[in-house]
Amino acid sequence: MGASSDPELRRLSYAVLQPGFVGTTAPDWVLRAISDGLHSVVLFGRNIVDGEQLAALTARLRAENPDLVIAIDEEAGDVTRIEALSGATRPGNLALGTVDDADLTERVAHDVGRELHAAGISLNYAPSADVNSNALNPVIGVRSFGARTDVVSRHTAAWISGLQSAGVAACAKHFPGHGDTAVDSHHGLPTVTAGVEEIAWTALPPFIAAMEAGVRAVMTAHLLVTAYDPELPATLSRRVLEDLLRRELGYTGLVVTDAIEMAAVADRYGLGGATVKALAAGADAVCVGGENAGQAVAEGLADAVVQAVRDGALAEERLAEAATRVRRFAAWSGERARSVAPDPTRSDIGLTAARRAIRVRRRPGAPEVLPVSGEVHVVEFSPEMSLAVDGHTPWGLAAPLRRMRPATTSVRLTETDLDHAGRMLERRALAPAAGRALIVVVRDAARHRWVSDAVARLLRGRPDAVVVEMGFPRDGADDAADLVTYGATRVSGIAAAEAVTGAAAHALLRR
Repeated sequence: MGASSDPELRRLSYAVLQPGFVGTTAPDWVLRAISDGLHSVVLFGRNIVDGEQLAALTARLRAENPDLVIAIDEEAGDVTRIEALSGATRPGNLALGTVDDADLTERVAHDVGRELHAAGISLNYAPSADVNSNALNPVIGVRSFGARTDVVSRHTAAWISGLQSAGVAACAKHFPGHGDTAVDSHHGLPTVTAGVEEIAWTALPPFIAAMEAGVRAVMTAHLLVTAYDPELPATLSRRVLEDLLRRELGYTGLVVTDAIEMAAVADRYGLGGATVKALAAGADAVCVGGENAGQAVAEGLADAVVQAVRDGALAEERLAEAATRVRRFAAWSGERARSVAPDPTRSDIGLTAARRAIRVRRRPGAPEVLPVSGEVHVVEFSPEMSLAVDGHTPWGLAAPLRRMRPATTSVRLTETDLDHAGRMLERRALAPAAGRALIVVVRDAARHRWVSDAVARLLRGRPDAVVVEMGFPRDGADDAADLVTYGATRVSGIAAAEAVTGAAAHALLRR
């Protein structure tokens, strides 16, 4: 008799999975799995063409189960799924935290929720409640509201209130805090060495604020928090999920894992092993959304869960508890979605927020360079981004600037470009800028030595160049930015283009 032959265990195992799939229409295997007990799916940019197609997709899925949880990872800002093809029309968390207007944050989040609700989404894996206390963090950065716990707490609560008021459940992540890390958990296991008191003082308050704001879900982090558990990552640790989150902090809502295929856990325990350990530790739903997600992966994880119950590695009572919590969440989110009237009104709140986030600075000893006049050459340095960011999403300053000044020329360079062409900067950056204003655009320059070195070389040749930072800025001698957007969204590019040309000088805040 196979491990998947017990119908009830099989339904319980499907209930706790939140799988992704490939394609812009609902695959037959997903529809069959919903009939077999699957209560959730997660969508990514690969599943979305436009709003009309997305609404049709979610309607087809919901035809199998009106209360199906349809999740998405829509943080707005740099991590966008619904606008992955066009670039986000709303700035991300760091821009909002920089403005530090909680009402504005709530309005932006409500606008996100309005669009998700109209598209049939019921759960959003957002906001990031991480305090980005490490400026060189490779995976959080602009996804955080900032480096101050009070700011992150205030805006986490506002974002949740705004999103949930539009009929979409929020999910605070990545518990117990991914901000003080130097490793991207997509590729390896980060370790947090801070003590219990420091964590309680810096990392936990935003999650407490989220709970006080009524957040309906919390996402776990794939990182080792040695103060609580020196052996198991938080996602797989009962000490973190049960003792800390449930008992100490009193959280009673849904606990969902970060994507279980991420290297931090999957490389050590395998997909099935990590899934079973997460459920045993106290997680209620397991997200598995990688590019290889599909029928074989979902069925394999369901088999692994069933087998773990039979082997005694996972208590059936724990599995039933997790499945019950998922079903209750599904019923709540389904009713919530039906009770909130769709709002078709489009808003320009995202551009308003992006404009307010712009900061203009004066480099020590540098000439006054803003606003620029005449024709412009733009050089954009494109570093490798975290897998959390869709690599195909448009970003930058050249495109919006060209719409304002059609004669604008531009080039985008990667580290490989510079490695394999010794005179690339001279030929494609400095030479085309002769007789033109030069604008240099960077993204997290402080985290990428090749970028900061290239910028320094350009400034030696063109001290009048304008440097625009569209990532997480690092104050200090190595920060050459004249203008900071705090995110690389489409609206941040528009706001920056306005700012460097003087078209929106009234919106600038100098420091």
